[in-house]
Formats: sequence, structure tokens, C-alpha cells
Amino acid sequence: MGTTLLTGTVVVIALGFAFTNGFHDAANSVAATIATRAVTTRGALAMAAVLNLLGALLGTQVALTVGSGIVDVDDVVGVRGLLIAGSALVGALAWNLLTWWRGLPSSSSQALIGALAGAGLAGGAQVHWERLPQVAVAPMVLSPLIGLVAAWALTSLLRAWLAAQPYGRTMTRFCLTEAVSSAMMALGHGLQDAQKTMGVILLTLLAGGATELAAGTWMGGLRIIRTLGGDIAPIDASQGFVAQSVSAVVLYVAAFVGGAPVSTTCTAAAAITGAGLAPRSRQVGWGTVGRIAFAWFVTLPAAGAVAALLSWGLTALV
Repeated sequence: MGTTLLTGTVVVIALGFAFTNGFHDAANSVAATIATRAVTTRGALAMAAVLNLLGALLGTQVALTVGSGIVDVDDVVGVRGLLIAGSALVGALAWNLLTWWRGLPSSSSQALIGALAGAGLAGGAQVHWERLPQVAVAPMVLSPLIGLVAAWALTSLLRAWLAAQPYGRTMTRFCLTEAVSSAMMALGHGLQDAQKTMGVILLTLLAGGATELAAGTWMGGLRIIRTLGGDIAPIDASQGFVAQSVSAVVLYVAAFVGGAPVSTTCTAAAAITGAGLAPRSRQVGWGTVGRIAFAWFVTLPAAGAVAALLSWGLTALV
């Protein structure tokens, strides 16, 4: 296969991953809004698709981190470098499809980072293991923890105030603010996730990745929306507003301050859990939380193993 054809193939795979990222992670920004009926399902997905597209074009810091902060794919020039990049994308894409099929929220970010490290190691590229704690592990651990604690604290304060308010009228007002927080979350998801995909190849393809992410979001992953929107904890509009606002702030700070790739899925799930744990809130579905936590642990090594096996087999042929 010629270099030009192989390059085109890798680009197509990258755009395919961006598309699966969109419908896999569509739940992140709209699940709470749909669950509380603040916005209709199709209306929420349309809004998220547009804002994902715009968010993807706001910066390139995350793309630069993913493109060179973990594996120097560019140092392995020619066919070998393309095979490593393609293997990483296939590994992450395969994990996205498997977890979507199971209706399991998992991190596309962790899948891509694990796949990059696995493919690079097996393919002979330089893997910056010393950078992984800073650019991957710390953001992936801290973002859900911050989301959980901040959502719990803010919801607890808000619940104390709501106790003295007319519930029905107050919730109606919160439906509007929840829709705004959902839009903020969708913009942050585009800012984070489209750049991760395009960081593997060329920054000039950022617009293509943004378009595919938006298209995938419009298609929507209803299985995962149901998991995030109702199975973690039954929430009302005030809790949805807090969970989405906290998640959005985490995404913006990570992208603009540190250029750090964080998991929008794990951050959103943790924030919803935190909102559900607040006083005067309903019970958290710990079985669902456990499934999400299990996926959080296994995503990085599982995607890395698939990508490593593919990279080892393909690079051995050149």
C-alpha cells in the first residue's frame, strides 16, 4: 500500500473514531437535561451537535498534548508511523463500539491514550512514560474526583436553599438554567474530544474531526444517555444544572489552562453521582456506578492491548 493511500486510510479511521466519539459521548452533555425533560431528546442532541462543532474550533492545546505529549509518532516516519497511528485509532474505536453496544459509559480519552501508548510501544515509537502521570493519569483521576466533590457540595448548598422555596415553580426556572449548562457542557466536550482525535494526525484536520464529532452527537447514543440520565441517580433540574455546570468548568480549565485531555464521560458521571449523593436527594444506583468505575479501570489497558497487537502485527510486515 502506497504512503498516500495509507495516509488517506488513517485519516478516514480518525474521522470514524471522531464520529463514534460523538454518538458514544453524546450523553455527557445532554443526559441530565433529557432525564429532567428540560429539553426534548432531539432538541438536546441538535444543540449539542452544533456546540460540539464550535467547541472543537476554540483551541489546539489538547491536540498538541495528544499529538506529541505521549508518543512521538512523527519520529517514526513513513509507513511505520502511519501504521502506528492507524493501529492506535482502531484500538480506541473498537473499544468505543464495544462499550456503546453494552450501553456502558466509558472514556474515549482513556481509550485513545491507552491505544497510543500500546501501539507506540509495539511499533517501536518513543513512548514518553515519564509524561503519562502528568498529561494522562493525573487529569483522568482528578477530573472525576473534582466533579464528584464539587457537585455534592454545591447541590447540598442548593438543597438547603430550595427547602424554603416553592418546589414546582423553582424547578420550572431551573429547566432553563439546566439547558444553558448543557450547552456549556457540549461546548466543552467539543473543545476536548475533537482535538484528541486530530492530535494523532494533523492539526489541519481539526475541522474534519469537529464535523464528524458533531454528526456523531446528532446520531446520539441513546443507550448511554439512559445510563447517565437515569440509572446513576434520579435527578431533578437543579441537580442536572449543578452536575453539568461543574463538568463544563472542569473541561474548560483542563483545556485552556493545562492543555490536558480529560474524560468528559467520567467527569459527567462523577458529577451526576455527586449531585445524587447530596442531602435530600434520592438514592444513587451503585450498581451502575460500579459498572462505570470498572470501565474506567479497564479502558486504558484494554484499548492499549488491542492497539499493541495490531501495531505489532502490521509493523512486522514493513
